[in-house]
Amino acid sequence: MLEAMMQAPVGDDVFGEDPSVNKLESMAASLFGKEAALYCPTGTMSNQIAIKVHTQPGDEVICEKLSHVYQYEGGGIAFNAGAQVRLIDGDRGRIDAAQVLQSINPDDVHKARTSLVSLENTANRAGGSCYELDTIRAIREVCDQHQLALHLDGARLFNALVAKQQPATAFGEVFHSISICLNKGLGCPIGSILIGPAAFIRKARRVRKVFGGGMRQAGFMAAAGIYALENHITRLAEDHQHAQSIARALSGASFAGHLLPVETNIVIFEVKGPRSAAEIVAALKEQGILAIAISATQIRFVLHLDVSAAMAAHVTQVIGQLSA
Repeated sequence: MLEAMMQAPVGDDVFGEDPSVNKLESMAASLFGKEAALYCPTGTMSNQIAIKVHTQPGDEVICEKLSHVYQYEGGGIAFNAGAQVRLIDGDRGRIDAAQVLQSINPDDVHKARTSLVSLENTANRAGGSCYELDTIRAIREVCDQHQLALHLDGARLFNALVAKQQPATAFGEVFHSISICLNKGLGCPIGSILIGPAAFIRKARRVRKVFGGGMRQAGFMAAAGIYALENHITRLAEDHQHAQSIARALSGASFAGHLLPVETNIVIFEVKGPRSAAEIVAALKEQGILAIAISATQIRFVLHLDVSAAMAAHVTQVIGQLSA
């Protein structure tokens, strides 16, 4: 990947003249069967651009209560788009068509105008859970009936595609816009791509500029994305296997309580016993293992291409030692 970055042809992306960025955007759009794409520095920016384009100030966005766009993007929906949020209490970060239908505001001047539904796949805070395509298609039907846009925060979408053996084009068909991250499991140092119809992406490009996301010789980073899309998708299955091995070790650990179902590369569990989540994380760090306490009682492991099979085995060994 580093070699590809060093050899990348570059230009000025603000003027649409960076060949590596143009290639990456074309690859991503084609992969999902969409017309166009926009390279952004971060997944938060690509999500916030999409929400800004899909909504007007005073609108309401429907999403699950654990959604990254609501929990971890700095209040951006309110700050950037001037919109408010209708939260749904879903099933491990996932919502269904009936819940969406119940959350749509009536055409009433007292109410915010519902204009957008945002889904997250995989659902980060829910342990990397995945949507079934039939569930998403049913949500799209509700959106069509009520003239709502449907956006996907697909930061870890490729993990879902690999785990569920789903085609990328099926997601391109059902969503109006999709954001995908090139870092995380795909291993790039930076970058996210927003995908959608050509007219939508033209508007998104203007918003990216306003948000400060216009970059010049971005092709050096885009080349990493090209390499990742060509080489790092199918290998995500290895991360899923490592997550399963860690989950098995945790299932018998004295300090581990409820473990969320492990579908992809994320492992989230409740801590039980005398030690807090922070204390367990500190004990893991002493053994060279980095994890995060996402609450006072929960710990999250995330597997990625920099965690080898030997490293995953070390994690399971240390879990056993801490459990003794």
